Amino acid sequence: MDFSWKIVIDAGAISLALLLATLVRAKIRFFQKYLIPNALTAGFLLLPVYNYLLPAWGYAAHRLGELVYHLLNISFIAMTLRSSPPKVKGHKGGGVLGMSTGILLGYASQALLGLGLTLLFLPRLFPAFGLFLPLGFALGPGQAFAIGKGWEEMGFEGASSVGLAFAAIGYLWACFGGVFLINHGLKKGWLKGEGLAALKDKSILTGITPLDREKPVGARLSTDSEAVDSFSFHAAAVVFTYLLAFLLLKGLTFLLGFAGNAGRELAVNLWGINFIFSSIVAIIVRKILDRINIGGILDDATLSRISGFSVDYMVAGSLAAISLVFVGKFWFEILIMSTICGLLTLAIVPWFCSRMFRDYEFERMLMIYGVSTGTLSTGLALLRVMDPEFKTSVASDYMLSAGLTFVLAIPFILSINLPAKAGATGNMAYFWAMMGVSAAYFAYVLISYGLLAGRKRFAKPGRLWFRG
Repeated sequence: MDFSWKIVIDAGAISLALLLATLVRAKIRFFQKYLIPNALTAGFLLLPVYNYLLPAWGYAAHRLGELVYHLLNISFIAMTLRSSPPKVKGHKGGGVLGMSTGILLGYASQALLGLGLTLLFLPRLFPAFGLFLPLGFALGPGQAFAIGKGWEEMGFEGASSVGLAFAAIGYLWACFGGVFLINHGLKKGWLKGEGLAALKDKSILTGITPLDREKPVGARLSTDSEAVDSFSFHAAAVVFTYLLAFLLLKGLTFLLGFAGNAGRELAVNLWGINFIFSSIVAIIVRKILDRINIGGILDDATLSRISGFSVDYMVAGSLAAISLVFVGKFWFEILIMSTICGLLTLAIVPWFCSRMFRDYEFERMLMIYGVSTGTLSTGLALLRVMDPEFKTSVASDYMLSAGLTFVLAIPFILSINLPAKAGATGNMAYFWAMMGVSAAYFAYVLISYGLLAGRKRFAKPGRLWFRG
């Protein structure tokens, strides 16, 4: 019978790679030492398979990108449908606003750097090329791929693969740079040695809970399985929300069609940032459920598992979807930009965080560095080295700040297509407009930093880490 097996083949390949990567992490010390996520290892295992082996058998890899696109949106919905974290009382670390400021620092500084470096390589590069620094490093592979696909429609050939390459390099900076900061901080006295006791926890290093240890609870049942399985119910809630987001964008596309070519072009760009609309719809759905007092039927832990599943498969699939042909065409520019960006992030995050926060400075710095070079999972992995049980307020502060950061970042994301517009029309005014948006964000970060840091804002500026 003529059934399509492509999605099964792709899902099976990613599943096999994740299983192999888990075995590699459990057995090889190198992967444990640098806390390399299994999804990252799986993606690199699949990279030659999808670039050389499968094409030789006549298998097209284009649907792998579609899978990544949908998993990105599903992960955002699952996280947004969760209940708001409880407010943390009694601490004075500049927590929520500080965490948000630290994340936006990555967006603004990486965008300014990328756009500035792009000017040096014009006209060889597409004007939007440098924005893959914040897209790949700070926003992650899913966003880099989705927005890159939109740019391909605007004349940037191979944009999605270039974006995924930057994201993969960002993950490497997250792993190796994060471990460097931990070891360097210990050597320089930035943190106390007992804080590294978690490095002796075998489950953190190998990534597998020991068989003789009680396993943590990953989800709770909110329905009776005789009626409907709890996981099925949560999956249905997530997918239904995604359907609503699809219908919203379809409606917007229809309405924008009345605006002519400009409206239709805007509609195409909106599909590239579907994760924003998916999150907005999820917020509305959650508010409605809470308003009618049935929000408790959704279990936060189960939604986290759905999001975690989506992110792991998305990361592995996104790396496998990289086209080495397009990456090889721009290898020099990618290497130069990513190296400078990695070094810049490695320097400014400790500098800002050590002066901006008043408690758990090192833990907060690791969290912000991890999400400024990788994703939430890498940030949490680095934080777990210092805070394995998440007993500090760092993780909860980050979750509380996520909503604020999301709202503040919407203008940035909506402006992300301006340099691509410059490439499509030849009008560099759009490029300079994005440069202005990035500068405005950087100004906001500096103002917020100044208010939070107080007298420490310029303390010992020549030192990477300030100890008050």
